[in-house]
This record gives sequence, C-alpha cells and structure tokens, in this order.
Amino acid sequence: MEYIVEVSNVKKSFKEVHAVKGVNLTIKPGEFVGLLGPNGAGKTTMVEMIEGLQHPDSGEIKIAGKTWKNNSKELHQLIGLSLQETHFIDRLSVFETGQLFASFYKLGTDRVNEVIELVGLQEKRKAYVTTLSGGQRQRLALGIALLNKPSVLLLDEPTTGLDPNARREIWMILKKLKDEQNTSLILTTHYMEEAEFLCDRIVMMDQGTILADGPLDQLLRDFDNARNLDELFINMTGRHLYE
Repeated sequence: MEYIVEVSNVKKSFKEVHAVKGVNLTIKPGEFVGLLGPNGAGKTTMVEMIEGLQHPDSGEIKIAGKTWKNNSKELHQLIGLSLQETHFIDRLSVFETGQLFASFYKLGTDRVNEVIELVGLQEKRKAYVTTLSGGQRQRLALGIALLNKPSVLLLDEPTTGLDPNARREIWMILKKLKDEQNTSLILTTHYMEEAEFLCDRIVMMDQGTILADGPLDQLLRDFDNARNLDELFINMTGRHLYE
C-alpha cells in the first residue's frame, strides 16, 4: 500500500467560516507527520475529519483505501486517538481502565499488560487514575490509544502542560513505536522541538490551506533559509505558530 491516509480536495465550512479549503494530503505507512499551524488554522478540523468525527462538505478521505461513509466499523479498528485532555474514571485503577477500553476491541488481559509495560506504568498498575500525575495520565491515554495496534495514530497536542521530563518520556515511547512497528502518526503540537524530534514531515497550515509540506531540513532551505519552524512560519505568514 503506497498511502495509508489519502485526503483529496477536502473542504469544510461552519456557517461563514471556511475552516478547510481544498486540502490534499497523503501519508505513507510508518510515516510520522507533524500538522502545525496557529489557532484557527484548520488543523483540528482536518484531524477531526480524518478521525471520522467531522464529515467533509466535499472531497474525499480514505484510510487504508476505505472511507468513513462505507467502512466506519473497520476504520475504528485501524485508528488510535489521544487528545490533549483525556478524562478517565478516577476510581478505576490503571489496569481496570485498560481492561475497560480493551473490552471495546474484544482484547484480553495480555494486551492490557503489554500496553502498560510499553508506556512505563507497571509500578502504577494498581493505582487509581485520580492519583496519577499529568505525565502519567498522558502516558495512560497514549496506552489506551495503542491498545488496538492502530495503523494510524492521531495525537492532538499530547504533551501540552507537561514538564520537560514528562514530555520527553512521551517522545521516547513514540520513538520506540516508530522503530518497532509500522504505525503512521499525525501529530498536532505547538512545541517545535517535539515536531523536530518525532516527525519525518512537517505540514504547515494557515487559514484552511496547506502552506508547506516536506521534511524539515528541506523546508528550512526552500523557504527563506529560516533557522527553525517558528521563524519559517513567521516568514510565510507574519504570524507565530503559537498565536
């Protein structure tokens, strides 16, 4: 399969707001892609359409050659989601939370234990979710997203609000996932070092359109010899990525 995700001339509007304006995007199996842009750029709407939470007004989105309209059950098995703020049941333990979500995929205890180990929460296995730190909660959210061994993982600002050590722990889990499996990643983030560390490609969005798409070193060369991502974006739009 050449592409795991194919977005073809997709448009989406909310009343008078044209959130996504004819976007084309392809992602290969195993590729990590950073989707960057300031607030209101259209990236969240774009991700929600890939997730199946929003439907395009026009155009087409395919995941593994399938569309949400005709194959929603199969596509739910292919994707994993981890949002900026994930709410769990406080009085369930880490293991019980894993069991709950694993039951949605008809997965057993062995897979729950594998994921707990993968995200480094073995010592918190019996701890209530309410006792976890912010970084541990985000690791749990990532583990839940990985339970079904997704072909496509979508992470919406997964390390926002975490301290540098907790943030790097998430990075290393994702790096291990990249090295050992063929999972594709779509990452939205405001941390430039996060995108630089994790992503094979950077896709820059603003006002509903894609401004640039390619490996970071190529983009920095091609667009005014910018020194970093934020400087690149300022050169292109006059705005900061974190605005």
